[in-house]
Amino acid sequence: MLSPPHAGGTERQARFEALYAANHAPILGYALRRTASPDDAADILAETFLSAWRRLDELPPGDGAKLWLYGVARRVLANYYRGERRRSALADRLRAELVSSYVPSEFDGESAKIAEALRRLSQQQRELLALNAWEGLDNGEIATVLGCSRNAVRIRLHRARIRLAAELASIGDTEFNIHQKERMGASSHRRTPSRPAVSGPAAQSPGGLPGTGFAGTLAEARNPELSARPDQNQRG
Repeated sequence: MLSPPHAGGTERQARFEALYAANHAPILGYALRRTASPDDAADILAETFLSAWRRLDELPPGDGAKLWLYGVARRVLANYYRGERRRSALADRLRAELVSSYVPSEFDGESAKIAEALRRLSQQQRELLALNAWEGLDNGEIATVLGCSRNAVRIRLHRARIRLAAELASIGDTEFNIHQKERMGASSHRRTPSRPAVSGPAAQSPGGLPGTGFAGTLAEARNPELSARPDQNQRG
């Protein structure tokens, strides 16, 4: 367990250590899936928790703290991508630990196809789908992290899944193509007109193993009407 830099006050330090213990794993996973190396992920993790230490009194209670940390990590990543990287003693210690333990994922089979489809998406679409599939956040939680409305998340997520479906089809997802043909055949016998097809890029999140956590997302990509329904089973 790493101690915060220049910790002053036993109670404050205890609060920070409890926050770190409860949330460092999901925030680390978030960073590893969005950076090219464990070195970079260590920087993101360190900057996120340094910000948490400085603003400890501003953190929301309960589960809101994790969503707050995701929001901070997202902003740190934006600075990282613009080249505004920072160094600290905490990052150096995290880097030494991660370099010896982290093994990058290798893709083959369906995972390789998913990774290729996701690479064709915009960064915003990849981030949206990753927050849902990998971080396990529901629409309301994603809205908190991104600073937008829950309904906006629902609409954007639905569009991203449709684009993911189009990209999977374009790179030869055989199972998907068969499923689409079956659905088109069934819909041709209905009296109500079907929706127009939507083409374009599809959804992913950089890094990590594409197949992991994407079962629900792929199911909805293959049947986009599922994700078009209003939220009824979101967590409170």
